[in-house]
Amino acid sequence: MSFGRPGGFGRDFFGDRPKPVKVGEELDVTIEAVASKGDGIAKKEGFVIFVPGTSAGEKVRIKVTFVKNKCAVAEKVGAAGAAPAAAASEEAPAEAEAAGEPVAGEEPAGEVTEAAEDEGEEAEAGEGDESGEKSA
Repeated sequence: MSFGRPGGFGRDFFGDRPKPVKVGEELDVTIEAVASKGDGIAKKEGFVIFVPGTSAGEKVRIKVTFVKNKCAVAEKVGAAGAAPAAAASEEAPAEAEAAGEPVAGEEPAGEVTEAAEDEGEEAEAGEGDESGEKSA
């Protein structure tokens, strides 16, 4: 019996109302406190978000991984103000390429490494000689 009060015992949890966070959403938050089990506690519009591996006062970027009726759980993805993880990984190579910088895992255009030069010389030296010996 509710006795005319929503949420039982006078508590008004988010119940049927929409939650202020969704799974997969990335947010910049400040960890307000640390729970008894060591997880950081952040809030968005009064909704509690637990963030493992953080400490009180820390400003972090989080990604929501699980949403319940009364709270959510998120993982730390970086410092507050950092670009979203997915966008950063997609945009970084394009920005580097546009700036003329080498992209990770690729050889810089127009530059030849010493190893590539050595391989090229060995291939040229062995082309005309069928005996397999290199000519000097």
